[in-house]
Amino acid sequence: MLSRRIIPCLDVHEGRTTKGIKFKNNIDIGDPVTMARMYYEAGADEIVFYDITASHEKRNIMIDVVRRVAETIFIPFSVGGGIRTVDDMRQVLLAGAEKISVNSAAVNNPDIIRQGAEAFGNQCVVLGMDVKHVGKSPAIPSGYEVVINGGRRHMGMDALEWAQKGQALGAGEICLNSIDADGMKTGYELTLTALISENVSIPVIASGGAGTPDHLLDVLTKGKADAALIASMVHYGTYTVPEIKKYLDSKGVKMRMGW
Repeated sequence: MLSRRIIPCLDVHEGRTTKGIKFKNNIDIGDPVTMARMYYEAGADEIVFYDITASHEKRNIMIDVVRRVAETIFIPFSVGGGIRTVDDMRQVLLAGAEKISVNSAAVNNPDIIRQGAEAFGNQCVVLGMDVKHVGKSPAIPSGYEVVINGGRRHMGMDALEWAQKGQALGAGEICLNSIDADGMKTGYELTLTALISENVSIPVIASGGAGTPDHLLDVLTKGKADAALIASMVHYGTYTVPEIKKYLDSKGVKMRMGW
């Protein structure tokens, strides 16, 4: 069995880390480079950075932050937000990131997934998905709809169908965020996570809702996720990465424990 990954997620706005609930009421919580270094030293397996308003505001990506992070940490990290072209992907990778995450841009132009995979390899392309539960309908047979632009725009696309299409186009990984659970600290959306995990063959990273180590245990077992994104529970000092890993290891979840 492969080790499960614990991945702190840093939402970035205007060069600062921010945190909100269901993509709203965001507050400044620190410098992303300093926080990335702290999580790297604590034993995080990877780190994810999202420029949370770049797509909505049609801004370019935060290359300066990417470069400073690459000089500071020595674990894989991925970057999303504002990536609209293969050249954008190239800039981020050349600045030091290992992976790029496409979300709104991929919905608007699915071929960017194929282009990125052909240019840089499947392992570099993460399909980011923001998903909302809307109930089953002929248009949304799974009951889960894809939304973009930071949760502002409903697309009428079924989440399961989109995940499978993203894999077929060449995505090497899916980062699956439940908007309903985002920032609530009441647990991941297990039904959604299991649905996607069981119906694609690429790794699925669960995102949205982590509040306690039990929540990670649930999503990595019942939700069948390959990795779990965490934010509030470590950003506010409620738990540390080593505490979370030790707990999961004690419950039989294989972890990288080398700090």
